[in-house]
Amino acid sequence: MSELWSLLESGGGPNTASATDILISLLLAFVLGQALAWVYYATHSGLSYSRNFVQALVLITVVIAMVMAVIAHSLVTAVGLMGALAIIRFRNILKDTRDIAFVFCALAIGMACGSLRFAVAIVGTLVLSVIAIYLHRFGFGAHTPHNAFLRLRTAGPVGDGETIPDILGRYCRHWVLAAANEPGEGPSEYTFHLQLNDMRRNPELIEALQTQDLITDLDLTLQEQLLEI
Repeated sequence: MSELWSLLESGGGPNTASATDILISLLLAFVLGQALAWVYYATHSGLSYSRNFVQALVLITVVIAMVMAVIAHSLVTAVGLMGALAIIRFRNILKDTRDIAFVFCALAIGMACGSLRFAVAIVGTLVLSVIAIYLHRFGFGAHTPHNAFLRLRTAGPVGDGETIPDILGRYCRHWVLAAANEPGEGPSEYTFHLQLNDMRRNPELIEALQTQDLITDLDLTLQEQLLEI
């Protein structure tokens, strides 16, 4: 058994990492990959959550660490591995740019672990995790006021004496009539592009519109929700 371990320790040459170093790097990549996956899980928002993607973050980190151990200091091995990976076609499309950022984080952590730069891997994971939590906790990049689309169906055309423009002016910083369908007789349909003052007052806006007898149906959709889908 000792001879087998000595053979593993010697590896394929003087520049090859020992079996102990490789084992430590893979285990560290597994732990740090899980930490990154937990941060992604805790800070995820939107409708595109995927359990497989969270597990893939852990696997990517470990696989890249193994790839770095295979390459080691051999340029020939690196070129050969690039040729082998070029044969593989990845058909999965990431719809969220934030997911792409986490994939790059997993790649960087795996590269640091595989090249035996453990301090860089640990500190880098901590820094990236703190940044992701900070961006999520304080809603960095959130746009206010929120843009929205309001679709109304009325029993007839909306005249100048109606109070719908007054209601929109009360709850919106700016609004524009984007489309109108007035057949002359029967129900009419209107689409407004709104710039809301406060998204928390959306229920008040809907309630105020519903009190109008002329309105038979309405639909308020936030533009940010459409983009996330």
